[in-house]
Amino acid sequence: MSFRRTPHRHSFTQSKHVSNSGIIKLSSLLQQSINKQKQKQKQNPLFQSQSHSLPSINHKSVTHHFDYMILLQPLPPISSFNQLLNSVSKSKLAIVLYRKMNNTHLPICPNLVTFNIVLNCYCDLNEVGFALGIKGLILKKGFIPNSVTYTSLIKGLFKRNEVIEAVRLFKRMILDGVKPHGMTYGTLINGLCKAGKIDTAVRFHEDVMSGKLGLGFVCKPNVVCYSMLIDNLCRVGCVSKARELFMEMKSRRISPDVVAFTSLIRGLAVLDLQEAKCLFVEMVGEGIRPSVGTFNLLVNVLCKEGRFNEASGLFELMIQKGEQVDSLSYNTLMHGYCLDGKIDEAKELYISMVAKGVEPDVQIYNVLINGYIKVRRVEEAIRIFKQMIHRTIKPNIVTYNALLTGVLQKGDVLAAQKVFDEMPVYGIKPSYCTYNILLSGLCRNNHVWQALELLQTLENNGVDLGIKVYNSVIDGLCKSGQMGNAWDVYTKLLSKGLKPSVVTYTIMIHGFCKVGQLEKADSLFFEMIENGCAPNMVTFNAFMRKDSNVAPKVIELLKNMVENKVTPDASTVSLMVDLLSKDEKYKKYLDILLTFVEVAHPTDLFVGHLIAEIASKCCPLKSYSIWVKIFEILLCGGDTS
Repeated sequence: MSFRRTPHRHSFTQSKHVSNSGIIKLSSLLQQSINKQKQKQKQNPLFQSQSHSLPSINHKSVTHHFDYMILLQPLPPISSFNQLLNSVSKSKLAIVLYRKMNNTHLPICPNLVTFNIVLNCYCDLNEVGFALGIKGLILKKGFIPNSVTYTSLIKGLFKRNEVIEAVRLFKRMILDGVKPHGMTYGTLINGLCKAGKIDTAVRFHEDVMSGKLGLGFVCKPNVVCYSMLIDNLCRVGCVSKARELFMEMKSRRISPDVVAFTSLIRGLAVLDLQEAKCLFVEMVGEGIRPSVGTFNLLVNVLCKEGRFNEASGLFELMIQKGEQVDSLSYNTLMHGYCLDGKIDEAKELYISMVAKGVEPDVQIYNVLINGYIKVRRVEEAIRIFKQMIHRTIKPNIVTYNALLTGVLQKGDVLAAQKVFDEMPVYGIKPSYCTYNILLSGLCRNNHVWQALELLQTLENNGVDLGIKVYNSVIDGLCKSGQMGNAWDVYTKLLSKGLKPSVVTYTIMIHGFCKVGQLEKADSLFFEMIENGCAPNMVTFNAFMRKDSNVAPKVIELLKNMVENKVTPDASTVSLMVDLLSKDEKYKKYLDILLTFVEVAHPTDLFVGHLIAEIASKCCPLKSYSIWVKIFEILLCGGDTS
């Protein structure tokens, strides 16, 4: 019996980690084991690329230490066992060792710390039922659950999305006289935010800070709690409340971290760009290193607003501050330049990037290729593509879609075919967008039959094509006068599970009007209305140009426009002027025109002017009253009641 509890005599028993009393200094042994594990990981190249990951604990070594400990006589104190359990508290091994402790029939008496470690482990493993059982065991053993116990249970309940139960347990904790600490507060705030209960989290924060819960500064929020609230408020668009909490945090002398700054900057960037920029400068001035994401966000917003000089200035500021901008930072600014047609500036930025040792990726090259194609400098886009291949950077579908767009802009169908055939070489499958580019490009370049053959080939191969692809082919057929083929493609849409869009109907109506098949155009128009597809201005314009003597039709179309809340553009109204002014039956049209004025945009004075022009040509004596009506609508903001 004594032999079972006495370790074998080998070199390990003579270790300097065993004191004269025979009790092992477990902390030293564990640290030694962990250091060895760290050393192995550092020697592994994979670990070098994941240096931010925490080192994993060697479970075999921990089990070995446990087996060794229970053989010692006298037994190590419970604090040593707790330290061992805590080292593996994120895995099921902690529970296995705890059960092993209870089954050894040794005088090992778990204390509150032991139970808390096991309870927390159960919660991490999403086994809250067992965790609540441990809480019951704590009470049975005569211990009083503390804030650590409750915090772990609250975290576990949130993990199971039992939000109401978690909040109820927090209140139970206060009623039981257990004072929550900062970790408890943070767990509750984090859980409520993740559950989407942002309002509840803010109210809880306000109750704590106002003293309503009677917690005082025992439950003082820290920078992490404030950052969580600010970030989640900005995500749901409550930027003003987030700003308020940001100022409150600073007034309590809690320095905002990069998360708080970045979250508020992201929220403000859409509402008040100037304030967002000031906050960014403040962050940099306080020595807080902005994340690359924050910087890229501001540059992106500035570029979208056309403020390229400011975006460039911000970029230069980051470089002057010694901040490490990445390829995405360059990509963002280059994309902004390309949106504004400043491809040469984008190319200079690319050269600067390469000179600074930042390796361009496929996204960078895509921005340049798209930029050159946008300004119709296709040859230079192809040159950039060749540079990309030379650098052994693999192109993607975006690259090839851009190249196809470019060569088809030039009308080089043969080159487009070569580009398309080259895609499988890089393992790239054509996308829905690719087929749309290719088919519409073939139609634009008078290769309608080739487009139709390609469409049939794709259908036969079971390629899933959307309505936009069919619209491109139908448009090409209509423009080339092949209404029979266009009608065949159109009538097969429903059998393919596709619903004609307003664009589909408009293309077909315009095509039939162009070849003088007005009855078919009428039929399609009413079919469009019956199918709940509201016509747009292009549809109406196509109709109004189909016949010079269509005053009654114009009125019918006006009624449809009012019913479908379609506001005419200048060309439509101008066309109405020409058509209605030629018809002597003008009086019955005035009420319809007035009705249309009432649904027109109240600030669109130009539309109002054109409608008044219609009235003046149809009925000069009533034009003054029409103008009075228009100004009444404008002054009342559209409310004529």
